[in-house]
This record gives sequence, structure tokens and C-alpha cells, in this order.
Amino acid sequence: MSDPSALPLFAPTTDPGPSFAELLRQIAPHQLPGAGIDRLNELDVPHGTTVVAIRFADGVIMAGDRRATAGYTIASRRIEKVFPADDFSGVSIAGAAGPAAEMVKLFQVQLEHYEKVQGDALSLEGKANQLGQLVRANLPAAMQGLAVVPLFAGFDVDRERGRVFAYDVTGGRYEEQDFSAQGSGSVHARNWIKAAWREGMTVDETIDLALTSLFAAADEDVATGGPDLVRRIFPSVAAIDATGFRPLADDEIADRSAALLQGPERGGRES
Repeated sequence: MSDPSALPLFAPTTDPGPSFAELLRQIAPHQLPGAGIDRLNELDVPHGTTVVAIRFADGVIMAGDRRATAGYTIASRRIEKVFPADDFSGVSIAGAAGPAAEMVKLFQVQLEHYEKVQGDALSLEGKANQLGQLVRANLPAAMQGLAVVPLFAGFDVDRERGRVFAYDVTGGRYEEQDFSAQGSGSVHARNWIKAAWREGMTVDETIDLALTSLFAAADEDVATGGPDLVRRIFPSVAAIDATGFRPLADDEIADRSAALLQGPERGGRES
């Protein structure tokens, strides 16, 4: 059993409360994402590219391509960009891959830490605010070329609907009504979604729309990875609804991707 005297003690004015990030700032600031960053060559740092979040009738779909680039080089073809934040929410990452992955881990711990300390989970909006604070804390690293711009989405159990939140590099948090996209191919993905999205879409329709928007982004943006049928590399996709966060299996995404690439005239899925 650990020695209770070894646990940190705080004065009332410095108590971090339920914030795990604030606890780290006081006892281990070097463990925070972006800490100790001086100056880097941005071309040497792997960056994740395009991610999307789309609301459907019963929740929200999150998806991201699998490519990370370092300048004009493919740093990774299989990077993961869609993660569970907790049981009913998820976060997807675009920007500097290393700090983004560390931010996701800290965010997951922050939500779990808050629930243990307070005895209750944060509201979905509260979770979105917590992520905004982590993005804001990364601003010094962002000024050195290590920007992280996530998407956050989840099922709001109080409102019984999916909700989508986007961020800017300063930690500004913006709730999007129906969908959002981040990353270098986001403008192409967003335009495709805007043209096809409608109220009351089913989960299957929304998954196909997310995949199609990423395929369209890959056609126009060199940093966004398209489906690779030879290596069997496909986008990461997760559905979040009243049952919780559910990542789609690779085989299901592969089947959907093949059907979408064939098109309706070749026996693919009908729109």
C-alpha cells in the first residue's frame, strides 16, 4: 500500500479540484502536451489530415482517413484519428500527430478523473469545454508549428440527440448544427457533406456519406489518404448513439468502401 504522506497536499487557493490537467500543471507540468517544445521544423513532424463528424437521426458519426504526412512524405498510412472520449462521446484529431495523441489521452483521463472526484459525469457541453481548455493550453506549441485542431462529438443523454463541436487553434469552441470537418482536406469533405446531408438520415446513410466525403477529400487533397484496396487500409469510423460509442469493424468499412467505389451503376449502394 502506498504511503499517504507521499500524496500531494494543496492549500485551498491552489487545490486543482476535479481537473486532472490542473493537477499536472502543479505537480508535473512537463507531462502536459506540448511542454518543453522549443522550435521544430514543421516539415519533420507527422501531421494527421482529414476528419469529419456528422449528425444523424439517433446520434453522430465520426470518421477520419488514416494518412499522416511530414512535409511531402507519407509518415504513416495507418494512423488512428478517431477515439472514444468516454462511453457517450468521441474525439477525432487533425494537426500534429504526436501532441494530438497525447491530448486525447489526457482528455480521456481528465473525464474519468472528474467523474471519480465529483461522483458524476460531466455534461456533454462540459466535456466540450474541457477539451477546449486543453487545446488552449497547447497554444505555445501551436505557435511553433504543432497545432492540434480536434473535433468532439457525442450523444447528449439529456437532449437525446447527437451534437458536434469544432475548435480553433486557440481553444475556441463552436457547436456545429449538423456536421463539421477539420484538417487539410476539410473544405472538400465539408462541401460534399453539405450537398448531401438532410435531417433524419439513418445511421447507414450517414456512414456512407462520411466515407464518400473522405474519398472526395482524398481526390483533391494530397495529404488525405483514400481507401487502399491492396493494403486493405480504410477510414476509421465510429457511431455514437444512446447505446454508446461503437467503432465499426474494418471488414464492414471495407465492404461499404468497395460498394461506394463501384457506384450505383456498377451494383454499389443506392443513394
